[in-house]
Amino acid sequence: MSFQHAVVWLDQTEAHVIHFTRDDAETEVIKTTSQHRKAGVVGNNRAEGDTGYMDEVIAAITEAKEILVVGPGQEKLALMRHMTKSHAETADKVVSVETVDHPNDGQLLTYARKYFVKADLTH
Repeated sequence: MSFQHAVVWLDQTEAHVIHFTRDDAETEVIKTTSQHRKAGVVGNNRAEGDTGYMDEVIAAITEAKEILVVGPGQEKLALMRHMTKSHAETADKVVSVETVDHPNDGQLLTYARKYFVKADLTH
């Protein structure tokens, strides 16, 4: 099935990707397999060059026509930086980057559907 919209919620350990229409949705969870924390370092400790997780997330959303990127911390911004640098055609489909705490998949889908209804009304 072809989906118009996608929402991705991510943090440092996993991403929830939902492709959806008004009436249907498919969800995928992508977990990072790399070690994000370095011993004795405080702050965002993503290792330089650790792009496999982000590339997997981007691959999951690349077919969507419009993408909403959300999450609680800085990972969503790191994803956008990487996407802009290495996957510009997908980055161009991102309509917004929003701060969203830790919703379950149902809450995330409801949030995204409401977002796109509002966005579609303003276009």
